This record gives sequence, structure tokens and C-alpha cells, in this order.
Amino acid sequence: MLDVVEHLEDYFSFLRDIKRKSQYKLFHIPLEISVQGVLRGKIFLRNRDVHGHLHHFTKETALRTLEDIGYEVLDYSYSPESELPADLIETKLIKLPRKWFFALNEDWAARLLGGFRLLVLAK
Repeated sequence: MLDVVEHLEDYFSFLRDIKRKSQYKLFHIPLEISVQGVLRGKIFLRNRDVHGHLHHFTKETALRTLEDIGYEVLDYSYSPESELPADLIETKLIKLPRKWFFALNEDWAARLLGGFRLLVLAK
């Protein structure tokens, strides 16, 4: 399930329905809620208009959602978007600070600066 959940109107039902399809699932979820994203203001509406994202997550809300539905989270890691090409000047300018903060503290980098996705292995 790579970059799917944020597009679904009723992702809870979808996640429940696919639970029995296989023993292990791999989820890739954008973590769009960050201090930087909130301060920029229009990032959530932009991602809705450009990418069709109906829902936004932090690491904690993504993991809790899976657990609430009955998944056992086996492992997770961050997937930095700073490795991807960027079109917006704001995104290009924040790439280096994201890398530096990520090297110091992954959780804080995701919470403060955004620009990460969560790769989750669940059962």
C-alpha cells in the first residue's frame, strides 16, 4: 500500500477490508503534518489540489490508526522526501536543513520540518 491511504475517503474501512488479504502488509504514508507545514498555511490545500490527499498524518497518527484497526506494527522507518526532485523553491531551500535535522533526530525533523514518509511493516 504505497501512498494510498491519504487518498481514500474512508480509509478505515479499506484498511479493515484488506487486513485478511495477506499476513504482512507494507504501508508508505506521507507525514504532512509538521510545524513548517502549518506555518506555510496552504500546504494541506495544495496537496489536496495537486496530489488528491484527503487526509494528513504524523508518525503517531499513522501508527495509531493501524493499531486501532487491529494491525500489529512490526517495524517502521522514515523515508525522506529530500532525496526526490523538487519543483517549489520553498521545497528546494528546506532540503539541506531537513537532512541536518534528520541526522540529529529523526522524529524532531519530521515534526518540525516535514518532508518525510513513513514506511510501515504490519501484520
